Amino acid sequence: MHFRRKILIKLMHFGDLLLLGMSFLIVLWVFYAQNNSLMAFEEFLALRIKIENFLVGAVMVGIWHVGCASLGLYESKRLSTIAQEVPDILKATLLVTFVTAGIALLFRIDMVSAEVLLSFWILSTVLICLSRVGVRVTLAWMRRKGRNLRNILIIGTNPRALAFAKEIQSKPELGYCLLGYVDEPWDGLNHEHLEDVPILTDLKKFPGFIRTFSVDEVLLALPFRSFYQEAAQVVAQCEEQGILVRVLGDLFSPKLAKSTIDEVGLHPTFSLNTGAIGDQAVLIKRAIDLIIAIPSVILLLPFFAIVAAAIKLSSPGPVFFIQERVGLNKRLFPFIKFRTMVPDAELQQAELEHLNEVDGAAFKITNDPRVTPLGRLLRKASIDELPQLINVINGDMSLVGPRPLPVRDLQEFYEDWHRRRFSVRPGLTGLWQVSGRSSTSFAKWMELDLHYIDKWSIWLDLKILFKTIPAVMKGSGAV
Repeated sequence: MHFRRKILIKLMHFGDLLLLGMSFLIVLWVFYAQNNSLMAFEEFLALRIKIENFLVGAVMVGIWHVGCASLGLYESKRLSTIAQEVPDILKATLLVTFVTAGIALLFRIDMVSAEVLLSFWILSTVLICLSRVGVRVTLAWMRRKGRNLRNILIIGTNPRALAFAKEIQSKPELGYCLLGYVDEPWDGLNHEHLEDVPILTDLKKFPGFIRTFSVDEVLLALPFRSFYQEAAQVVAQCEEQGILVRVLGDLFSPKLAKSTIDEVGLHPTFSLNTGAIGDQAVLIKRAIDLIIAIPSVILLLPFFAIVAAAIKLSSPGPVFFIQERVGLNKRLFPFIKFRTMVPDAELQQAELEHLNEVDGAAFKITNDPRVTPLGRLLRKASIDELPQLINVINGDMSLVGPRPLPVRDLQEFYEDWHRRRFSVRPGLTGLWQVSGRSSTSFAKWMELDLHYIDKWSIWLDLKILFKTIPAVMKGSGAV
């Protein structure tokens, strides 16, 4: 790593901590001043700080730093856009906000309320995003002026290599100076397609070339099936001389899966992940589930008791209906809801199959004779679904996701692409619920599930949660 890059990264570390600290102080001042006759900011800063508060603050800042670094905020973003960097910033600031909330609860810091935390997250996210835009604009301007350039060699002259060369040549703001190609002569090579970029050497003479010339990076675009040994030698030769090697990630040309490099123990692995919900996003999503589900269950316990008593008094049988459902990666789990049918409802289903009103792997009857009068009311208001908050706490479900299906429905799937819905935790609510609920066709239902997986974001989850409330209030499509 060049000295100037090290300096830039250190400045970004310091700048992010400064912006986070400023955001926290500004938000605290705004909310604190409301209760203290609009105290001046200078007076707020002059408040006496106890030693223990200082130590807590220092620990918090240290955890902020580790959290931001662990989420890849300071890795090279030369080949990525600001749109690709924003999700990393959102994850980092959300993690920082959760850490701050945890410390506030642990040390009983009353000033740090839910409103303070939400405002802190929004303000810190905006400021850090603006700082990254500023850094990118500055670096792009410098690179167009011929500064901060990196010399790159491309190994291979196949269509993938030529496409990459065209990409970096069309974007001078990336800061690459393409020296040329390294390859052996091969049948079908059209030199006109190289667009005046020379083939500088072959693979045998490559080690001598990088000993002599200034090369910052090497892009490996050889077909691995037929050139594995040569590719391995290039990597070893670059490693020996301390030259960064990049490998084109489209080795298998997947239609949906996104490629990443992960480490499993001591072994680097090339990963193909289908959908937008990666490992880090899963942790954030899980944290949000617990933060909402645990207090909700505690607050709803008296209401649960009332509903349970009503079910017990209105019809014979248990209060809860517990059924094996298909969850994450087709694992089975005990699905919990308030009982809305007669006790032997599952045994009667085979006799009612001819009345099924939904095509595909689903079973719905508008006037299901097995539903009790109270059950119909519970279903209309979606009250029967509330015990699934326990499934969310247990980790079998999430607040938002595709609905969990019975084993019977899984056996009815006739398209493999439908099964991709099992690549995420099933949800208490989802796009299906806010787009017509049970009146939606099976094909549309599957499309909505996969759309959710591919386009997932924290904002989408929050949007679905807020849209679920009016959908439940109207009872549209509920059966």
